[in-house]
Amino acid sequence: MDRRVRPRRDFAALQKRRMQAADLFEQGVIPAEVARQVGVSHQIVSDWRAAWRRSGRDGLRGAGRAGRLPKLSRDQLASVERELLKGAEANGYPNDVWTLQRVAEVIDRLTGVTYHPAHVWSLLRQDLKWSWQRPARRATERHDEAIHQWVKQRWPVLKKGQGARTH
Repeated sequence: MDRRVRPRRDFAALQKRRMQAADLFEQGVIPAEVARQVGVSHQIVSDWRAAWRRSGRDGLRGAGRAGRLPKLSRDQLASVERELLKGAEANGYPNDVWTLQRVAEVIDRLTGVTYHPAHVWSLLRQDLKWSWQRPARRATERHDEAIHQWVKQRWPVLKKGQGARTH
């Protein structure tokens, strides 16, 4: 499935466009021409013009950021990240692997803010710029030198033997 990520809106540029439209309204430019010059639909210009008539330029100012305010402040995020960098074992877990559930527990313990583990991933990825890592699974009895010798010496012999048998 192709998931497209929408670029973040540039609120300053959006407001600049609305103020450009206000300048054109003040000059008496017709809405169709305002729409063409500003690069928006005629309906948007109608909405802007109605707001401009009601409240002037203040009616076209942006409302600020869009969406819900974050639950955690920047300082809280920084303290969570410092705690995560200490490692899972330092936070009382039996091994040094961070799971989303564990991170959610640390956030709750440090800040009193609860997150569903499924949402913790977006917090880690977007706000803290962390990436997903999977621990390397290797046997403790692993003998790297023996593996290297097998790949260099034994495997070519086995490979040639199978190739020679093909008719």
